[in-house]
Amino acid sequence: MKILVIIPAFNESDNIETVISNIENCGFDVDYLVVNDCSTDNTREILEKCHANYLNLPVNLGIGGAVQSGYLYADMYGYDIAIQIDGDGQHDPKYIKELIQPILDGKADMTVGSRFIDKEGFQSSKLRRAGINFLSGLIKLMCGKKVYDVTSGFRATNKKLTHLFAKDYAQDYPEPEAIVTSVMHGATVEEVPVIMHERLGGESSIKSFKSIYYMIKVSISIILKRFIISIGRK
Repeated sequence: MKILVIIPAFNESDNIETVISNIENCGFDVDYLVVNDCSTDNTREILEKCHANYLNLPVNLGIGGAVQSGYLYADMYGYDIAIQIDGDGQHDPKYIKELIQPILDGKADMTVGSRFIDKEGFQSSKLRRAGINFLSGLIKLMCGKKVYDVTSGFRATNKKLTHLFAKDYAQDYPEPEAIVTSVMHGATVEEVPVIMHERLGGESSIKSFKSIYYMIKVSISIILKRFIISIGRK
């Protein structure tokens, strides 16, 4: 099977070379694409130096646009499975096989690498865990599917969902909304236990002073997405 790892990267000069090396040495046969989202540091120079396979966006699209660019690439070149891994070093490629196994077995269309099943490794701050639990409950209320680690950017999709995301993907902090999109289109979403690490360097895209704004925006997006898809299917 053709498998592509999508790595969105914005100002990840501290991390990106290590992330690529870990993927290349994960013991599993995958291709990868770094989507450089118009970084203002020397991320692009590092990608050039290590002869990485990368796409350089001419303008900053944000995390959703960067990931969707990867899905467009995967869809265009006929990949059977697309895997998203953040460029900050939190996600361990050694779990790729476990992540995609339910898709290979035909038991899931999307899998989410979850730090909250076995509760090992980096668990994030108490404030963020509270926010994640709230969004998890909201998604359960909106579409009937319980996913614990709804903001995890470590996930995999089969060809059907890759094609869907190439056309329809949320632009700002899209992970929770992508779960709603998948479930509302009849896809099966499963969680796989993984161990995550603290980011190797740089800054998170979700700053603490923006956390309330983030929660409000994502909550509204989840509710709207659920009803927009429901209306569109009638």
